[in-house]
Amino acid sequence: MLRNLILRAQKKRLLVRPRVIVCVPSGITEVEKRAVRDSALHAGSREVYLISEPVAAAIGADLPIDEACGNMVMDIGGGTSEIAVISLSHIVVHNSIRVGGDKIDTDIISYLRKKNNLHVGLQTAEKIKMAIGSAYPLKQELSMDVRGRDIVSGYPVTIKITSEEIREAISETVTAMIDAIKRLFERTAPELSADIAERGIFLTGGGALLKGLDEKIRKTVDLPVHVVPDPLECVVKGAGKVLDDLDRYRQVLIKRIED
Repeated sequence: MLRNLILRAQKKRLLVRPRVIVCVPSGITEVEKRAVRDSALHAGSREVYLISEPVAAAIGADLPIDEACGNMVMDIGGGTSEIAVISLSHIVVHNSIRVGGDKIDTDIISYLRKKNNLHVGLQTAEKIKMAIGSAYPLKQELSMDVRGRDIVSGYPVTIKITSEEIREAISETVTAMIDAIKRLFERTAPELSADIAERGIFLTGGGALLKGLDEKIRKTVDLPVHVVPDPLECVVKGAGKVLDDLDRYRQVLIKRIED
């Protein structure tokens, strides 16, 4: 997969070995770093740089991470949610939980199976999440028709579900995300906590698009919460900025590896 993506990015210039930057979880181990390095080098890269996902997200969101102030970033991806406090171009404290958009999808599948005897696939669950999923009560609640297979009869059926039902289905996962923020905030130095209380928490990643998630976090932890512009592509934009100006951002890299 990596080799194919590198070729597409290079417009199939086969004789050129490019520099590659890889975004990795903030809690990555040395063994995992080596695995990432080897994968990228075998895929045809010349140099491999690693950067933490929250740092890349903060750079993509144009946050002043090189200043002496606290920036809290929560990057909600498919498999994990990464939360970090960044100051002076370094991660001060971080927390990573294996909960993200994929877990929300499976929550919806489990809920429909238990409550409605309806079996749906991951693609349908994701459509439901995007269309009517919410973490906080909406001003106008939504509904949609969902087609799946009746577990009892085995025949295809269509039922109507509401945003209230989906909110109930994903409440446990949303609570886990908020608990992770609370735990990280407890480990943050008082000076940086004061900065975060003033500046707020910045949400990035596809999970940040869940309706009402920012409001739910704001009401629960009593801190300002901001969804950055274009959160879905924030991490990759930040990685691109680093790769375009390595001299400026060299200190934010986890490690520089050259073949």
